[in-house]
This record gives sequence, structure tokens and C-alpha cells, in this order.
Amino acid sequence: MAMEYEPIKPYADDLEDSVYTQEKHFSIDIDIIGNAEKIQDDDGSKNLNQLAFRISDPNIANKGDESPFIPASNSTNLPLHRQQPPQHRLISLDVCRGLTVVLMILVDDVGGILPAINHSPWNGLTLADYVMPFFLFIVGVSLGLTYKRVSCRVNATRKAILRALKLLILGIFLQGGFFHGLNNLTYGMDIQQMRLMGILQRIAIAYLVAALCEIWLKGNDHVTSQLALLRKYQFQWLAASVLTVIYISLLYGLYVPTWQYQIPDATSSSAPKTFSVKCGVRGDTGPACNVVGMIDRKILGIQHLYRKPVFERTKQCSINSPDYGPLPSDAPAWCQAPFEPEGLLSSVMAMVTCLVGLHYGHIIVHFKDHADRIRHWLIPSSAFLVLGLALDIFGMHINKALYTFSYMCVTASAAGFLFAGIYLLVDIHGYRGMTLVLEWMGKHALVIYILAACNIIPIVIQGFYWKQPQNNILSLIGIGR
Repeated sequence: MAMEYEPIKPYADDLEDSVYTQEKHFSIDIDIIGNAEKIQDDDGSKNLNQLAFRISDPNIANKGDESPFIPASNSTNLPLHRQQPPQHRLISLDVCRGLTVVLMILVDDVGGILPAINHSPWNGLTLADYVMPFFLFIVGVSLGLTYKRVSCRVNATRKAILRALKLLILGIFLQGGFFHGLNNLTYGMDIQQMRLMGILQRIAIAYLVAALCEIWLKGNDHVTSQLALLRKYQFQWLAASVLTVIYISLLYGLYVPTWQYQIPDATSSSAPKTFSVKCGVRGDTGPACNVVGMIDRKILGIQHLYRKPVFERTKQCSINSPDYGPLPSDAPAWCQAPFEPEGLLSSVMAMVTCLVGLHYGHIIVHFKDHADRIRHWLIPSSAFLVLGLALDIFGMHINKALYTFSYMCVTASAAGFLFAGIYLLVDIHGYRGMTLVLEWMGKHALVIYILAACNIIPIVIQGFYWKQPQNNILSLIGIGR
């Protein structure tokens, strides 16, 4: 969710551990000077050896603003590393994240009233289907800035793993079934029935994969063009390609046998009812016999999957489609089966979305001109859009539940266009007044998600009631009925 990143700082940061001010005279460690010719800043315009020569010249100390690395004359007795350069935060990234949070809350609260903006029952794309890819895309962009410079790959890897584990545990706590929802003051989860995957769990997995790629799969090429950028990060694109091939191969190549599931009989206390779903096919992308569901049932266990999947709103399963409703008399056997929308195989393509966002973050790091950044963002966004729509036309349907490759392309394209537009509006033209609320929400996205989107605030509020639990503020204003 809210992913903090290191700001893009002036090149003096690279010298802060070895450059000191001593009465208008500066010195640099000899080992750094010896290797200076191999070190360049992001623009490649000056090498460290030239900077060392300039800083070593005591005459520069009296030239005021001519050198951005020299502190003011009244502080020349202080170490240079104490003179913190101005830190620049990419406002458009916060605004984009905040807008995604607003979109998430909107579709969660209004989607039940307006099914047209709720998640698509199966194939197709609605407003709600953009939320998850937007978050993953933003995580990728943030990672490109977070790991702009990595001093120790092992330490960076350890920190990335710990962050992913924290997010994973938090996701299980929030979406595993510990809280029982509105109108229910009980809490706690049956470990045998808890949901293992969810929104935060998927983000944690995608974050970890993208972070490891950024830490370990990065070349030393000097970037001056889009081609050089692709060459520098060619192994990351190779990883994205391998993940895509694995996903498509499994989705269309694995055999899905006939399977069964059980649900409690609401009309009696007898044994649960057993349903048999006839499959015996390969390459099926319907709700009943797809590989995504089969892998989750085999690895996670059907008792750990989401119990109210979107395909319950299809015409086959609801007389009120595209909204939830009673089952038709001829409803197929799979209509009440659990299905995990954030499953294991579908999360493979979520990783690719994160890697696409990582590429957009690289553009921020290596290209300083606004026009260059926007141009390099719009080119892949347009290509992904054309590719995704073409795949949908030729049979690989856009499907959020399966996170198909066509869905990844179209939603990543939309995220790229949105990010470029917000960057143009906020960071270039400076229209921050109208986006201050979104900026604030973007900086506190995880907290807002926990308190609002996971219903923590409503659950706490309904704990205060008058005489009877149903006499609480939420019931009074019509929430949770």
C-alpha cells in the first residue's frame, strides 16, 4: 500500500561519508578518489574525480552558490554530511495512491448499490477491477525509487523479506476471518477455516519478487536512451517474461479433473451437502474448470478459500445478475463453490504488474526532463493497451478473477496513463491545491485501508450500544442492516 521511498537527492549524498569541511579546506578518502572514474551520477555528466578536485580547492569555499556542495560560510566548520540537501518527494505518486484508495472505498461501499461499478462477475472490466492493479503498479514505481542505490544487497534483501512478512501477517489477520463483520460483536478465527490469501498477501508477494529483482537483477549500463534503459534492466524484463510464460502455460496446459466440494445444509443439522463439478478438460477459463481455482484447491485447501466469489453474480448463479441474488432453479453445481480471487497462480501476473510499475520508476530515476519522462511512460502504456485489447479480441479474455495476461496489459496501461496525467497536473504544472486530500490519503494509505476498507472503525463503533447490541450508532444511521 503506502510504500515509502528514498527521495532523489543531489550527488553530494554519495560523498557524505568521506567529505569533511576543515576551515574552508575539504578532503576525500584516497580509496574513493582512486575509483572515482568508475562512479558517475545519474546524468553521467560529472565523475567523482572532478568533484573531488573542485571540493579540494579552498578557493571554491568563497564562491557562494557556484558549487552546490559547499555549505554556507558561517557553517564551514561542520562536516558536510550534516548539511542535508533539500529532499524532493514525488507528489504525483502520493496523489495516485490516494486516488486508488478513494476508488477502493467507493466500489466497496457503493458497489452493492451500483453493481455496474462492482467487480465484473467474470469476463470483462469494471471500475472496481482497476483497484488492485493500480496498487501493484504504484508499489513497483515506489520500489524503483526505494532501491535507486543499494549499498549492501544482502541487507536490502533481508529488509525486503521482513517487510513482506509483516504485510503478509497483517493481511491474514485482517482478512483471514478474525473479525466477523458488522452486526457481529464476536471475533476470532478457526485456523482450519481461515482464509490464507487476500489483498495484502498478494501485494506482499508481488512486492517481494519485484524488490528482489531490483536488488539483484540490475546492470551497470549508463542510461541515455530508452534502449539503454531496457539493456540495463534486461534481466528484470526476462524475469517478467518467464513469469508470463509460466502463467500462460499452466493456465492453458494443465488438466483439470472433476472435483467436489461440500457446504453446510442450511435446512438441517445433518451432514453437509456434497456437490460434484464435472470437468476433465484443459484450457478452460470459465468459473468451474479453470486451473487457477484447481491450484488453490490443491495447495491452499478448499476450506481456506474465499467463500463469496464474484461468479455468484453471473446469470447462471443469480436471478438478480449482475448483483447477488437467489440461485436459479437450474443453477450449475459450481455456483456455491469457494474461489480465491487473490490466488496463487493469478498472483504470478500480479508480480508482472509490479515489475511494469518498476520500469516506470526507473524512468523517473534516469530521465530528468519532464517531456522525456512522459514520452517514455506513454510509449509502453500505449503498447500494453493495444496488446491487451488484441488478446481479448482473439480469445484471451480480460478477467480479473484469473488475472489473465490481457487483463494485466490493459490495467497496467491504464495505470501508466493515469500516473502520467497526474504527474503532468501536479508535479509539472503545480496544481496541488485540488489534490491535497488525495496526497494526504496517499501518504497514509495503509492506515486508511485498515481502518476504513477493512471495517475496523465500524466494528469498533458498533461495540458501543444502548442496552441491546443492535441499538448502536451504525444501526441508527442505517449501516450494517
